[in-house]
Amino acid sequence: MPIFIEFLRQNYLLAAVALVSGGMLVWPYLRRATGGPWVTAAQATQLINREDAFVIDVREANEYGGGHVLGAKNIPLGRVAAAGADLAKRKGKPVIVYCETGNRSANAAAALRKQGFERVFNLAGGMKAWQDAGLPVEK
Repeated sequence: MPIFIEFLRQNYLLAAVALVSGGMLVWPYLRRATGGPWVTAAQATQLINREDAFVIDVREANEYGGGHVLGAKNIPLGRVAAAGADLAKRKGKPVIVYCETGNRSANAAAALRKQGFERVFNLAGGMKAWQDAGLPVEK
């Protein structure tokens, strides 16, 4: 053990670089695990068309007004917990949540799961990925 400690003391910069690069490799896996199941824009389209998935836009109203997925309901992230009662009738159907890039929607998906929704999916890449895929946007 003393040889290892001596190595780290003499090569602290190398050890720091190895630690940081290892963290950067693990980060995407940790991020995906926290948001629950993620779906691509193509998979989301299939859920909407085949299983009548309910789509929730968790962005703020001004962002929603700039363009959103066809038929998406706007429930800002701060109101998702309170809106659970209104959404209770949809518990049996898949729910797709999204924001601009997919970061805020992970929190919304977790909140919906706590309220008993079993099939909650987070749109990977959010609205940006939807638009990049060339899918229709409603204003």
